[in-house]
Amino acid sequence: MTWNATLALDYTRQAGKTLAHFRHSGPLRILQSLYPEGDAICHNVIVHPPGGLVGGDTLELAFSAAPGAHGLITTPGATRFYRSTGAPALQSTRLTLEAGARMEWLPLEAICYSGCLAENRLSMTLAPGAELMGWDVTALGLPAAGQPFEGGSFRQHIEVPGVWLERARLDATDTLLMDSPLGMAGRRCIASLFFVAGSKLERNRRQLALDCAREILQGHALNPSAGATSPDAQVVVVRVLSPVVEPAMALLRQVWQAWRKELWQLAPSTPRLWST
Repeated sequence: MTWNATLALDYTRQAGKTLAHFRHSGPLRILQSLYPEGDAICHNVIVHPPGGLVGGDTLELAFSAAPGAHGLITTPGATRFYRSTGAPALQSTRLTLEAGARMEWLPLEAICYSGCLAENRLSMTLAPGAELMGWDVTALGLPAAGQPFEGGSFRQHIEVPGVWLERARLDATDTLLMDSPLGMAGRRCIASLFFVAGSKLERNRRQLALDCAREILQGHALNPSAGATSPDAQVVVVRVLSPVVEPAMALLRQVWQAWRKELWQLAPSTPRLWST
């Protein structure tokens, strides 16, 4: 039996408060909206009761933010791609921001079990004046549990249409990619944090994002396998390779909090669910 589900979440701003309206089909839900930072920023948690995807499953998520709205979206746990007997599993996410909107896309990691056939797609469309901070974190296998990623494949697609496109296919049997010093060098977690704007960033603000990230990377144990770049005037990216998820996620959180402070003048705010 396969699970196909859709979830649409739309943020609007009314009388200074960001409101969330959602529609769903199948096993996808949004928990109660929370406002730990006040009415202007709405925090939401996506829940997928089955707990993971098997071959043939499809999850389609579409999130939008109207002018002036600010939504923060996360998950209560990892997305899990389980072993497949032949059909691929797909998670597709579309983020659409209108002028003046902000969004923070902060799901916990995707875990690819050995033998999975998985694809994770993320598309972000921003109008001029809109801004987004988000990340994408993938763990291959469960090394701490003695379950390495020995079979299967994972496809990744991250895109800002017409601005930035990254694609990857990670095949467990491709030893040159998985274990070569010019590839992943045996590391099994890949992570990216991105700051995306709907129009070209001012040079000093773009440089501020880079400097902020590089200062944090410089003092971190993962610095040899991490870097901050700007592939386009609308995008700043931090990329990390790590043996396991936890240090990579901790590093991204640190940079995200610094970006929040320096680029949006917002105090650090960790979703309550992460500390439970």
